[in-house]
Amino acid sequence: MNTTAEILAVGTELLLGDIVNTNAQFISRELAKLGINVYRHTVVGDNPARLKAAYARAFEKADVVIATGGLGPTGDDITKEIAAEYFGLPLVFHEESWNAIQARFAGMRAGVPSANRKQALIPEGCTVFPNANGTAPGACIESGDGKALLLLPGPPNEMEPMFLEYAVPFLCTKSSSVFVSRTLKTCGVGESRAEEILKDIIAAQSNPTVAPYAKMSEVWLRVTASAPDGQTARALIAPVAAAIYDRLGENIYGEDDDSLEGIVIKRLRENNLTLAPAESCTGGLLSAALVNVPGASEVFKEGLVTYSNEAKIKSLGVREATLSAHGAVSEQTAAEMAEGAARSAGASVGVSTTGIAGPGGGTPEKPVGLVYVGLYVKDRGVTVKELRLTGDRQRIRHRAVISALDFLRRELFILN
Repeated sequence: MNTTAEILAVGTELLLGDIVNTNAQFISRELAKLGINVYRHTVVGDNPARLKAAYARAFEKADVVIATGGLGPTGDDITKEIAAEYFGLPLVFHEESWNAIQARFAGMRAGVPSANRKQALIPEGCTVFPNANGTAPGACIESGDGKALLLLPGPPNEMEPMFLEYAVPFLCTKSSSVFVSRTLKTCGVGESRAEEILKDIIAAQSNPTVAPYAKMSEVWLRVTASAPDGQTARALIAPVAAAIYDRLGENIYGEDDDSLEGIVIKRLRENNLTLAPAESCTGGLLSAALVNVPGASEVFKEGLVTYSNEAKIKSLGVREATLSAHGAVSEQTAAEMAEGAARSAGASVGVSTTGIAGPGGGTPEKPVGLVYVGLYVKDRGVTVKELRLTGDRQRIRHRAVISALDFLRRELFILN
């Protein structure tokens, strides 16, 4: 029988929206890998009665409850104290945890505040999870009926390594199967179209399952298999993934941790090409995405934001006659921007974006969302793609970046 878990985030600051609960996302993903079903996410404030009730409610359905937050030294940090009360356990002083807290403050050349002593109190009989990145140790409390409560610190930089090092080995004993996923990432095909192409594969799914997820101008297809071990699960996934590749072809740009910008940088490197973007409506977002890729400096020459007509003329050599005859948002201007960017930077590839992001500035002939992407490749000339995008100003700009990256990816694929 599969193990069921509930993730319980503790902290009034979460309820107020002051911080985002990224811990639940991280833990859910890790539990899926272990074959543990997440029944529910719960957020509760720093209130003793409500927290105790949340523990009781969680254990009605869950075999394992993972609580994050509320292990600090202040009075409103009550997760551990209420857990001990719920299980009827006294809090006892844990010398090893206290020594670790003192050593941490000594390393910072600071005295230990008296409030931190409470962090060395643990529920009697629990397993302690040392914290190499903070002062709050974690803990695992197991009950006589086979249920368990894991207490983890709230800060992600403390919680994540503690979960991976200590919680995962414990949780592995609770599951007889593992879940393995491969995420195939596509661009250039909408969610409904992808589902139509794959409808028979999706309809026939059992193990593995195929789940499409719509992202910003992308569709991700997660193929997940359950098996006694990872090797068997991956073998189950392989033929289903191969069938999806056969159907969607070059619309699939990568898998799992791949990104469009990462694939573009990789293909530039493979073809010994260098790149220079010239941006108008995207205002530097395209360059920012590209330089976020490690190793981008090998192929990225320079990026120019030429928002005004004067900048397009001065920095890119766009002709005044082109702007007068066709306007800044036009196929002709995008072409001259791309070639001008490559020429200015001494790059072999130039890419440009120019468009109307809104909310104003559109006309019946050139509506909000009209974007042109220009691509110049040395010895091949210029190609321009017209986009008709929807959404608010920020969505149009971000979609233009994704479309430009995908256009560049596909053109570079031709060179391979």
